[in-house]
Amino acid sequence: MMTRNLLIAIVLILAASCAPKKTEKSQVIPEAPFAWENANVYFLLTDRFNNGDVNNDINFERTKETGLLRGFMGGDFKGIIEKIEEGYFTDLGVNALWFSPIAEQIHGSVDEGTGSTYGYHGYWACDWTSIEPNWGTEEEFANLVEAAHSKGIRVVMDVVINHTGPVTEKDPVYDADWVRTTPQCTYDNYESTVTCTLVENLPDVKTESDKEVDLPQVLIEKWTKEGRLEQEMEELNAFFAQSGYPRAPRYYIMKWLTDFVRKYGIDGYRIDTAKHTEESIWGDLYKEAVKAFAEWKTANPDKVLDDNEFYSVGEVYNYGISTGRMFDNGGVQVDYYSHGMDALINFELKYDADKSYDSIFTKYSNLLNNELKGKSVLNYLTSHDDGQPYDQNREKAIRAANVLLLCPGASQIYYGDETNRNLVVEGTVGDATLRSFMNWESIRTNDVVNGIGADDLLLHYKKLGQFRAKNPSVGAGVHAQITAQPYVFKREWTKGDYINKVVVGLDLPKGKREISVAGVFENGTVLTDAYSGQTVEVKNNKVVIESEFDIVLLSL
Repeated sequence: MMTRNLLIAIVLILAASCAPKKTEKSQVIPEAPFAWENANVYFLLTDRFNNGDVNNDINFERTKETGLLRGFMGGDFKGIIEKIEEGYFTDLGVNALWFSPIAEQIHGSVDEGTGSTYGYHGYWACDWTSIEPNWGTEEEFANLVEAAHSKGIRVVMDVVINHTGPVTEKDPVYDADWVRTTPQCTYDNYESTVTCTLVENLPDVKTESDKEVDLPQVLIEKWTKEGRLEQEMEELNAFFAQSGYPRAPRYYIMKWLTDFVRKYGIDGYRIDTAKHTEESIWGDLYKEAVKAFAEWKTANPDKVLDDNEFYSVGEVYNYGISTGRMFDNGGVQVDYYSHGMDALINFELKYDADKSYDSIFTKYSNLLNNELKGKSVLNYLTSHDDGQPYDQNREKAIRAANVLLLCPGASQIYYGDETNRNLVVEGTVGDATLRSFMNWESIRTNDVVNGIGADDLLLHYKKLGQFRAKNPSVGAGVHAQITAQPYVFKREWTKGDYINKVVVGLDLPKGKREISVAGVFENGTVLTDAYSGQTVEVKNNKVVIESEFDIVLLSL
């Protein structure tokens, strides 16, 4: 009898632990599905984030003295993995990780007259098939993807087709049927934006060409030394035979880029310099990436996170959400969304960020749920190459977080936004000032910048980010104001049988206050304020919350 009762008790305990999460009022809270429209993306430069292995810090005899912040500083894949495993990104509510391109960089340096510059940033490829050893090995890259996926974090790979790296004493130019070295872009029209070099000594891939070409001599020689020429040629032959594409430069590169998707289950691409190539290229790349992602899922059913298809977000420089679908690229109207883009990076939010919260949120919600319905934008306020970021002196860090993480659309945190990493470094030239090493020590010592400590700001980002990650309506839903004074709004999102609703209050009076949830949550519903951690019950279409904070984040 004793044994039978014990078995019954064990069965009841197991059943309870496997049941859907419920509140104290027995409200069933279904798990939120991941939606790219609500993604919270963390963008970092691998070299500048965290050094997990000092043994890979120098390769190819890159030992010249460089200009300030223009050489390799040691960040690597192992460093990223460390932060994934310790929960840094999960605590921030990050569910997608975008890092700088992984391709092997030019071995030499440029800018000899002003202090050398190496390809620490990842955008100067010399070989798309190899991983830059300063960041790690292919095995370590695979481990990074596995580690991210184990935490439910998608991996967005930064890809470049537009150009190779500069020519140096160690890096010969690709063959003339692969690249052009003149003219330099003047951006006067479509031709002078696309069929040209972005800057001097940055060879432009002839992406417009359908001419069948052989491998560049530089790659033939490199792969011969590495003992893999035969294998690479066999794979290329198989790819072109299967796809039917001409052996044109762009299709070689597409093959090399999609190999990483097929091998490791990369979840998406961030498309670099999208407006500087013919737009049709991105549709072809997307088609091949979708195919490669499906093949990886078939081969790895136990590793598949969900049924989302491959994701693609484009960098169309100066695109803003108000533009809608059509972008004027040198006098030619282009709809990049119809050429393989699920989203475009939104360069407009930094100009909107000081407007009233509701004017920003209403504008973005209206555009995303009308002209851009079915597509999205990736909002940001600072980045690696925007010389005019919002709040460059970090004087409005809390507002920046609120605008970014509560705005409709996907969000992009640039590494160190959450810790007030310095964006103004005296003595730097150009974009280097935006690319200092991650300020981990500031978190440990809670360094104060303009009245807020780094760790205090990080906690604010964590609360907003986790709320966003748990509630897809924040980025993907429809926005509506509930009350103007105090400022309270709602978001609602439905996908199939899943419904998500939130109510948020900003700039609230501190202490005891009433928050209207009319038309969103029924009386008797128990809600959690993700900011203060309190649970409250809806009575008379409102909740009463007493806290020291001026923000309320309400959901089931």
